[in-house]
Amino acid sequence: MNNGYLHQTNHSMYDCGHHPFVVNIAGATRSNETYRTAIWTGEYFQVTLMAIMPGDDIGLEIHPNTDQFLRIEEGHGFVQMGDDKNQLDFCTEVGPGNAIVIPAGKWHNLTNIGPTPLKLYSIYAPPEHPYGTVHATKMNALEAEQGY
Repeated sequence: MNNGYLHQTNHSMYDCGHHPFVVNIAGATRSNETYRTAIWTGEYFQVTLMAIMPGDDIGLEIHPNTDQFLRIEEGHGFVQMGDDKNQLDFCTEVGPGNAIVIPAGKWHNLTNIGPTPLKLYSIYAPPEHPYGTVHATKMNALEAEQGY
């Protein structure tokens, strides 16, 4: 039964999109151990949880038609953004409690600069990943994006 709360089975979560939903987002984010898991995908936006390992990053990317909101729950990172992938002129360190807003069409990257996993949640508007997306590792995410 849904009851509007995060579904969990064997410590994995699945997408509750298109249904009413209530979740302790900070707790879900801190307990997430996957690189990326979509927990709610609707028609107009999507919520994903992410865990970026020490020294790793999201990878330089751009979403031409998608605004993105990130909120750091644990760990420390370094954000870079810019209008050109070779000129990332917005750079700052982030930590727990920081929110990052990435406008559509902006090149960006987030690197974990701390000794522990960087735990965050992301809101994409409109959705960026297919309903039910779960990428256990960054390698899984890269393979999925390349059509493997």
